[in-house]
Amino acid sequence: MSFDRSFIFSLDEIDTVVQYLKDQFSVCKVFAFYGPPGAGKSTIVRSLLRSCGITDVITSPTFTYLNLYKNGQGQAFYHFDLYRVKNLKDFLAAGFGEYLQVDEKGWVLVEWPEVIEPLLQEKVCHVKIDYHEDVDKRLANIYVVE
Repeated sequence: MSFDRSFIFSLDEIDTVVQYLKDQFSVCKVFAFYGPPGAGKSTIVRSLLRSCGITDVITSPTFTYLNLYKNGQGQAFYHFDLYRVKNLKDFLAAGFGEYLQVDEKGWVLVEWPEVIEPLLQEKVCHVKIDYHEDVDKRLANIYVVE
C-alpha cells in the first residue's frame, strides 16, 4: 500500500513534516530523502533526529557516508549521505547493505538514495524535497511503500 502526502512549508513549519515522518515509524524502517542541493534534506533529517531525542551534534555524513545516533530510549538512527557513492556495487562492497535490515528499535535515514533504489522495495518512506515558487518555502512530496 502507498500513502501520498504533500507539504508546502517554511523553516518555521518544518515540525508538521517531521511529525508526519515520525508517524510513519510504525510502518517504515528506511526513509529516503531526495532533492537538489540545498533543498533541505539535511535540515529535515536534523529536525527529525532532534525530535527523536538526539542531543549529539548532528552533521551530514558527506565524507564518512554514515553517522550513527542513539537516543535515551535505546533507539538507533543510521544516517547515510550517499552523494559520493557511485553505484550499488560500491554501497554493498562497503558493507552498508546490512544496515538496511534494522530491527524495531532502529531506522535508516538516507540522503541521495538514488544509487540504492533497487534495495528500497518495502517499508520505505520516500521524501522528495524541492524548491517552491515562494523562495522561503519548500515542497515535500512523501509516499510510503509498505
